[in-house]
Amino acid sequence: MVALEREVGRFRDFLANQKQKLTNERAALVREIFSTHYHFEADELLFKMKAKSVKISRATVYRTLELLVKSGMVRRVHLGEDHYHYEHVTGNSHHDHLICTTCGAVIEFHDEKLEQRQIEICERKKFTPTFHNLQILGICDACKRKGQHPNSPDRVQMIGESSLNLRK
Repeated sequence: MVALEREVGRFRDFLANQKQKLTNERAALVREIFSTHYHFEADELLFKMKAKSVKISRATVYRTLELLVKSGMVRRVHLGEDHYHYEHVTGNSHHDHLICTTCGAVIEFHDEKLEQRQIEICERKKFTPTFHNLQILGICDACKRKGQHPNSPDRVQMIGESSLNLRK
């Protein structure tokens, strides 16, 4: 609980610098976000808040998320869908993502050699990075084992059999 209140305090300080106030709704959102340890969507956050009987509008959720992104406490992540996901940022917690194109699973990873290689490339190109977001799209192990990926022999056979059954 101490960690959650520390995040609320950080956001309060940020808002004070922006000449804004920390409302009860914003504080509740910060607590919810920092008690969540996965990528979340704005509407999912709204639903969770309403399920906890917190009276909050969709506009407040979206405006607060934008403020949290601006503060650096939350990161907006595009995971290959037509909307953004969010994740909270704690310390130096940079990571990249493996995204299953079949089930939508997101697997976070950090690879120090990969990070170093990116720095070397930027130095060689005389480029100053401010942020990067690496996403590798593919098929997770669970979907592969279930034969749910598009190029799976089982899936191709199932599609072929379905076509044959439709012709009868």
